[in-house]
Amino acid sequence: MIVVNGRLTIDPASLPAIKDALATMETASRAEAGCHDYTFSVEVNDAAQMRITESWESVEALQAHFATPHMAEFRKTLAAHPPNSSDVKFYEVNEINPMG
Repeated sequence: MIVVNGRLTIDPASLPAIKDALATMETASRAEAGCHDYTFSVEVNDAAQMRITESWESVEALQAHFATPHMAEFRKTLAAHPPNSSDVKFYEVNEINPMG
């Protein structure tokens, strides 16, 4: 499984302008083959911090995601309202059950 963990620093005033694009991206991405989760969230204590959490069945599924039309549209929206900074990391993981 591939997990994507991202943190974007945004201007909170831009959130209304990108909210529809975020919702569209979540819905379209979750419908893709190999997507287990795709979520944007804003930190409760700092509205300038947006988190991206994704999980994918494989690198191939993630690469196919990057080539979708909804990704291209999302990139256009972000280009019009760019984050102040971004840090996105990709991890290959194995699920564990720490509760026993």
